[in-house]
Amino acid sequence: MLVLTACQTNFSDADLDRQEIVTNQSNVTASELLQTDANRVTTIAMRNNLHGLYVLLEKFYKRNPREWRKTANSLEEARKMVFDAIEHDKFLPGLENKTSIDALYVALDPNYTGDRAAALIYGLATMIIVAHGDHTKFYLADVVDAEHIFNAARNVEIAQWMLKQRQSSDGKPLLISNEMSDNGYNLSFAIELAKITARLDLVSAMLDERYRRVGTNYVHNLLFLTFLPVQ
Repeated sequence: MLVLTACQTNFSDADLDRQEIVTNQSNVTASELLQTDANRVTTIAMRNNLHGLYVLLEKFYKRNPREWRKTANSLEEARKMVFDAIEHDKFLPGLENKTSIDALYVALDPNYTGDRAAALIYGLATMIIVAHGDHTKFYLADVVDAEHIFNAARNVEIAQWMLKQRQSSDGKPLLISNEMSDNGYNLSFAIELAKITARLDLVSAMLDERYRRVGTNYVHNLLFLTFLPVQ
């Protein structure tokens, strides 16, 4: 284990980079030797979830261009500001150094006058990363709490419900998102958030089952008087 930990320090990437998140693809690297199947699935789920949030940011900005104009001179500048804050563990301007759940409360406050789309996506992303122990890639030495992941999934649902129910002081939606009208249907926001919730639930169930199987396998082997495998 000491050797593996040393290898992890030397040649594995600590976190997902922008190229991996934006393209939703990862190149094969030597660091995968330090990942169990559960580590790999958790890493891919994290990558897909961050990619989904980046897609949502783009959608929010297209339907709510007033938001990015509050803090940036261009759409690209606004996107980069959010991406940098998420990927490099930096505070997002306008949130008074709040992250995770605290940032979500601000983003969903009808009185907030800053870039609400950026605050919402930043809050969701940092909340999910915090739930995973502040990692975006996972290796043998990493321990992830299944309950925290489960709670993150519920938080995504709560944020979606709050976004749908709350209105600004002038009676308009906090952010224009899903649409069901005579002009057509657009449920892409709800679908993307549902995918994120489903991945979080899958990771939570997988981690919980992994620990449960350890105990179950021990009982099975005890009943049948067989030794536990050591390699």
